[in-house]
Amino acid sequence: MKHIIHSSEDLGFALRAVRKSTKVRLDDLSQTAQVSKQTTTNFEKGKPTVQFGKVLQLLKEVGLTLSVDLPESALPALHRIQREAQARQRED
Repeated sequence: MKHIIHSSEDLGFALRAVRKSTKVRLDDLSQTAQVSKQTTTNFEKGKPTVQFGKVLQLLKEVGLTLSVDLPESALPALHRIQREAQARQRED
């Protein structure tokens, strides 16, 4: 089921709802996602200062995905940016 996210709090609450509904303890989720318990707590409370990479790790661990509704007109620019980033990575 899709749920629109308007804030870091909305996203944190969604993670907490999934964690609780699957009866996963906060410390167990933190350990398996390889983030600190404090990071998980902060994210579930909706604190906007949690590192985005850590947020993605937590979401992945509980099976949540994050997507954006990208306008069709932005796709060519997105593909160009992705190609440029891949080319830079190959150079490094």
